Amino acid sequence: MYLCTRMYGIIRKILFSIDPEKVHYMVMKRLQTAYNLLPMRNMLKSMYTVKHPSLERTLWGITFPNPVGLAAGFDKDAKYTDALAALGFGFVEIGTLTPRPQPGNPKPRLFRLPADQALINRMGFNNEGSKAAAERLKHRKEKLVIGGNIGKNKDTPNEDAIKDYEASFRDLYDVVDYFVVNVSSPNTPGLRALQDKEPLMHILNTLMTLNKSLGNPKPLLLKIAPDLTNEQLDDIIEIVETTGIQGLVATNTTIDRSNLHTPAAEVEAIGAGGLSGLPVRSRATEVIRYISKKSNGQIPVIAVGGIFTAADAKEKLDAGAVLVQVYTGFIYEGPATASNICKGLIS
Repeated sequence: MYLCTRMYGIIRKILFSIDPEKVHYMVMKRLQTAYNLLPMRNMLKSMYTVKHPSLERTLWGITFPNPVGLAAGFDKDAKYTDALAALGFGFVEIGTLTPRPQPGNPKPRLFRLPADQALINRMGFNNEGSKAAAERLKHRKEKLVIGGNIGKNKDTPNEDAIKDYEASFRDLYDVVDYFVVNVSSPNTPGLRALQDKEPLMHILNTLMTLNKSLGNPKPLLLKIAPDLTNEQLDDIIEIVETTGIQGLVATNTTIDRSNLHTPAAEVEAIGAGGLSGLPVRSRATEVIRYISKKSNGQIPVIAVGGIFTAADAKEKLDAGAVLVQVYTGFIYEGPATASNICKGLIS
C-alpha cells in the first residue's frame, strides 16, 4: 500500500497539470472501466478493502462496514458508486441532486490550491436530476450504504424550495439509505438564507412528515456551513431537537479565505466559491466539538472537512463525530485514502 501511495504521488503531478473538472471525469471513467473487468475488480477490492470488527458502526439501524465515507459532490449522479465501493469506502453520499437537471455554473468552476492542499469550487449543483440518479441506483451491483444529498434548483425561488426538496426526496426514497438536506452550499444564490431558523424549520418539518407518510422512514440529516456563529449553531441544535431529524453533516465548504499560503492575488483571481480541504479542518472540528458539547453528545454528526489521514479522522471522532467523509483529501491522497484511514483507525 505504501508503494501505491508513492506511485500516486508521482501520478498526481501529471493529473494536476490537467483541468480539475476534466481530469475528474477522465479518472472516474477509467476506474469504472477497470471495475467492469472482473480480474481488475477483484484486484481493486483486495488492495483497498479493509475489514475489522472495530471499524463497523451501526447507526439509525444501518450497518456501516467502516466509518470512512465519500462526501457529496464527488459522485453527484451516482454513476460510480460500484467502482468507489471497490476502493474501500464504507458509504458514499451522492448529490447534491435537484429534481430537474441543471448544468451548474459556467466553467471554469473548480480550482486547486496545492500550497494549501485545498480546492475552491463553484459548481452550482450541476447534475442530471434526481430521477436519473435513482434509476442508476436501481441497477447497482455492490451492497454499499448510499446517502442522498438533496438541494433546490437554481431558478426555484426560496419560498418554493420545499417543493424541490420533496420531489427529490420522493425520487430517491427507495434507493438510498439516508438523506441529507443541503442548504449550506455557497454556490447557489440565496441558498444559505434557508439556514435561517424559520425557513429551515419549515423544510425539515415538511420532509419529516413526508418521510413518515412513506412507510419506512429514512434517517434525515442536515448539512451545515462552517461559517455559522455559535448563536446560529445553538439555533441548529434547537432545530434538530424540535424537528426530530436524525443528525448533522458538519461541515460544508467555507467562504472564508483567511490564512491561506496561496498568493492573495491568485485566490482573488479565482473568485467566488466554496473552499475545502486542509484550511477547513480546524473550523470543522470546532463546529463538531461545539455541537457535541452543547447537545451532550445526543446529536450524531458525520464529519467532513480537511480529512486526509487517520489522524485527521481521529481528531473528528474525538471531537464527537460518529462517521467521517473525505473529498479533497481523496483527491490529494489518492485511491488508498479510505483504506489508509481505516487501517489507522483499527483498535
